[in-house]
Amino acid sequence: MKTKHSGKEPRTTSREAGSPVATDLHKKAKFNRLAEELHMPCVPEMMFGDNVLRIQHESLFGIEFNATDALRCVNNSQGMVKVACAEEWQESRSEPEHTKEVVNPYDWTYTTDYKGTLLGDTIKLKVSATTEHIDTEKLKAREQIMFFEEVLLFEDELHDHGVSSLSVKIRVMPSSFFVLLRFFLRVDGVLIRMNDTRLYHEADKRYMLREYTSRESKISSLKHVPPPLFTDPNEIAQYLPVKENICEKLEFPEDLHPESAAAPEGT
Repeated sequence: MKTKHSGKEPRTTSREAGSPVATDLHKKAKFNRLAEELHMPCVPEMMFGDNVLRIQHESLFGIEFNATDALRCVNNSQGMVKVACAEEWQESRSEPEHTKEVVNPYDWTYTTDYKGTLLGDTIKLKVSATTEHIDTEKLKAREQIMFFEEVLLFEDELHDHGVSSLSVKIRVMPSSFFVLLRFFLRVDGVLIRMNDTRLYHEADKRYMLREYTSRESKISSLKHVPPPLFTDPNEIAQYLPVKENICEKLEFPEDLHPESAAAPEGT
């Protein structure tokens, strides 16, 4: 397997290359088209559409993580949770202009249960439910880190009333690699939500394990937690009740040559 990441904007080959204004206009037009496609008034204010983390086998199957596909998993029709959250948000403030946040016909928090995009045309990873869990003790073992990268996919400050962000990081060791995709939402005075997707592969296995965990809590239920922890996803996670947990096995194609599936390679 090969792991590839992109955290930089690609070079343009047009005659307008090198013009920041032209590049910004092109991005704005692209994001406007995407928002229209997704039936949203706008995409997150900091949208890194060219950033991607891709894990791909030489046979071209694999999995990648990108912002566009993540936004496609935002459930705009799930109004009950959205409206309840927005009403609490509005009630905690007296300014009438916040009323418009309630009636927007889309999930203004950009909550996504995205777990990655499978790659491959003729052959793909086979996804199935499993009772096998990622061995966290193995991840705690001291081992050389051959490659590490964190990629921000999108972020929005919810009009200065919180934060909604999606990022992915990867750690490659001699015997395995580990990926963490994290959606983090904090609406000040209302709730904290975290959707984590963990992907783990050991070099001698012909499959990857993927665990999706959704956690959430109202701020009113976190009175025993020091408020400074609200802004730190790593610290606040232990205080958020688990709402959903899904364990899956992503198996390599059966006709794959054994030697070609031996170990990941970081580039």
